[in-house]
Amino acid sequence: MTKIQHMVLFQFKPEVNPEQIDEVFRQLAELTDLIPGILHYAGGCYSSHEGMNGVFTHGFLMTFDNAESRDVYLPHPDHERVKGFIGPLVENVVAFDIEDDS
Repeated sequence: MTKIQHMVLFQFKPEVNPEQIDEVFRQLAELTDLIPGILHYAGGCYSSHEGMNGVFTHGFLMTFDNAESRDVYLPHPDHERVKGFIGPLVENVVAFDIEDDS
């Protein structure tokens, strides 16, 4: 079955402090225990020397076991709660999903 890689990149507002950013990633990681179908989660700050991140300083990747699980996650109340926490902290967000047949 085809997995879904769900990538999200953040540009936080200048006034957002490190503790708030840590809380964002704590809440995102918690979703793996609250929403079925999440196989893997990784998140944090940009770490490459390549410098191709544009304005985005942080991001996360979630792997879903299939598109149906991703579709359950998107409107899930716990996901909506976390989005409500993150929304006021970010200047810009990109979400990008790809199918993974590996």
